[in-house]
Amino acid sequence: MSPIFSAGSDGRCIRYALLLLVCCGVYPGSGNAVTQTDNRSSPAVGTSQAQVIVGDKNSYSLTFKQLGRRDPLYLRGVESTDSVDFGIPADQVVTGVQVVLHYGYSALMLPELSQINVLVNDKVAVSLPLPREQAGKDLEKVVEIPARLITDFNRLDLQLIGHYTMQCEDPLHSSLWARVGNDSQLNIQYSPIALKNDLALLPVPFFDRHDARPLVLPFVFDANPSPAKLEAAAAIASKFGALASYRTATFPASVGQLPAKGNAIVFVTHRETLALGELSSNPASGPSVTMMTNPNDPYGKLLVISGRNDAELKTAAMAVALGSQSLSGATALIDHLDPLPVRVPYDAPNWLPTDRPVKLGELVDARILHVSGYSPEDIIIPLRLPPDLFEWRGRGAPLLLKYRYTPQQFSTNSALLVHLNDHLVRSMQLPSIPNLNGSPDLLEWLKKDDSLPREASMYLPLGIATYESQLQMRYLYDYVKQGECRDVIVEDMRGQIEGDSTLDLSGLDHYTAMPDLGKFRDSGFPFTRLADLSETAVVMPDTQEPATLSAFLTVLGRFGESTGYPATGLQVIQARDVEAVSDKDLLVFATGNDQPLLKQWADASPARSEGSRHFFDLSDLALRIHDWFSPASEAALRKTRTTLAWSGRGTPYLAGFESPLKSGRSVVVVSSSDPARLGEVTAAMIGGDDYKDLIQGSLAVIQDKQITTLAADQPYYVGHLGWFRHLQLLLSRHLSGMLLAVLIGFVLLCALIFLGLRAQAKRRLS
Repeated sequence: MSPIFSAGSDGRCIRYALLLLVCCGVYPGSGNAVTQTDNRSSPAVGTSQAQVIVGDKNSYSLTFKQLGRRDPLYLRGVESTDSVDFGIPADQVVTGVQVVLHYGYSALMLPELSQINVLVNDKVAVSLPLPREQAGKDLEKVVEIPARLITDFNRLDLQLIGHYTMQCEDPLHSSLWARVGNDSQLNIQYSPIALKNDLALLPVPFFDRHDARPLVLPFVFDANPSPAKLEAAAAIASKFGALASYRTATFPASVGQLPAKGNAIVFVTHRETLALGELSSNPASGPSVTMMTNPNDPYGKLLVISGRNDAELKTAAMAVALGSQSLSGATALIDHLDPLPVRVPYDAPNWLPTDRPVKLGELVDARILHVSGYSPEDIIIPLRLPPDLFEWRGRGAPLLLKYRYTPQQFSTNSALLVHLNDHLVRSMQLPSIPNLNGSPDLLEWLKKDDSLPREASMYLPLGIATYESQLQMRYLYDYVKQGECRDVIVEDMRGQIEGDSTLDLSGLDHYTAMPDLGKFRDSGFPFTRLADLSETAVVMPDTQEPATLSAFLTVLGRFGESTGYPATGLQVIQARDVEAVSDKDLLVFATGNDQPLLKQWADASPARSEGSRHFFDLSDLALRIHDWFSPASEAALRKTRTTLAWSGRGTPYLAGFESPLKSGRSVVVVSSSDPARLGEVTAAMIGGDDYKDLIQGSLAVIQDKQITTLAADQPYYVGHLGWFRHLQLLLSRHLSGMLLAVLIGFVLLCALIFLGLRAQAKRRLS
């Protein structure tokens, strides 16, 4: 999509960098004072255009886990370094940084020779001594980082210098270690900056990739937005959800009221401009996008998406969702929008292709595939698998792994380990030069290139795979000790995974039992089967409270995070129009008694409400076990149920069931009798450390931070299987049917043998 636009009067402005001088000083570090004298570094200001308006100080904190470190940082050996990356948004200038370290270290290291250095962007900020009396304890240390060392993108290095003897020592001795917890945190103090109103900055400041915090972006509507306006908002929300990615995104909604602080997305048509009187903008002359300062906050920005009617507003929203990189100036008028390409199932940019082998180099930056050292970090490749892959009784997904390594002169245990989600898949030996049985050609190769190319074929067992899986490869080089005073670590070991290594999912079928709220939570399936949601309709309640709108937008943001593509094909309707979308998957929002479909489909749904009373169906486990041995249909399974009823207000829940309008289509209901508690459902979908359980099954009730799965029926299937595989699956589910098939096969075999023997006897007698 290439929108054509005309810029507003501000035109295109040339960006310039904002440089602020911050005084340098002396920062003590537990007995070691480090004086910083290099004043050449710029403070943490993005490269975007900025006006020098300094506001009140603000602060926020980020843990190392939020910054991407799933596990603690382990430092081993005489010298070891690990790092954490962090960035500073373009609308902030840093005034102070603190690192709160939670760490521990070995009691056998010599305190006079050992230390932990804290470096920022390769400059030492402080050195921490390691006194023996504090060894083996969980310690906390607050380290002050000079603000002048901070730029828009930064690397925090933690370096261990460790020694355990004054004599000759083993550089990899087990007593040389330190551990830094991933609950350590970074405290950042900053002053806000007023950026220029320029659409060329998009998605900044509404989203900044340097900001690791969860995205919270308000949406502002006029009263009771129309379905077309909600479709426009869905495209924007899913776009920002895709940008937010692992950070997660929520979109608080308001009606007719701008936020008191910060940024927001505003949707207005010409007839509604008066309803948002705080805005001072010219009436729209067509589909237009405007960036302006929030009248309530000189540092906040509003992205105003407008048109003379809903159709023009939707056109402007699609231009932002698909082509914001081509916009500039304070205002852009969208003159034309090219037709969008037709999406096909499973072509979401974030999902692994299933129609061809995918190269590992397509999934990560090439630098990630290179490591060095005797025990380097794992090479981690994220794999987002389509949620309905069917891998029953199969070998898995074929992986052709091409790799390189540095052959050692002497080694016995060097290996490359391949894991999927921390489960070992295969271990490949890395032979030393004498064990290669090398020919002259091989020796000549090693003279030109010290890394040796090899390849291996294997199958990844998808039974242990999840929607968000990780392919982990770990080089382990054997360190052969040369003798006392001869052991020296030379970091000349290299490892590389070739970018043209391939993972092939093309031989797998798409077939899965439904409903499955776990798949809905993780990936938005089945709605995200088409990345633009063109086979999805959202049924909104008759009365749309701001909390309902916020839940709708946050769920769409989750869909965008899953697919990496905006929801440009979504259709929003109300209950009276549901027959027109019978051939689509339906996402139904309900609050109180304002969703008529809950009453119409009460027999199909595992949950229903009557005033303040709630009825939830419970699965019967005994019948579930019986179903393995009986040809009973899934309909019989659904008839034997227990129903739980209680009175109360606001019980939020998620329910999934087959669409009563068309078999094979799915319905997911997001409901709460109290609209304000719909946010509990979206928070449970996002998850986090506060949740011990996950949404799954066909009915999940959320109470505070507790998720209870009350039913897990899966009476229908979506996808396609070949006839032979389908027959195998059918027989595996029904023991009596399988026994009958075996009996029939045995009778036929006996009949064939009998007829053959009789024919042979006749020939012999004749």
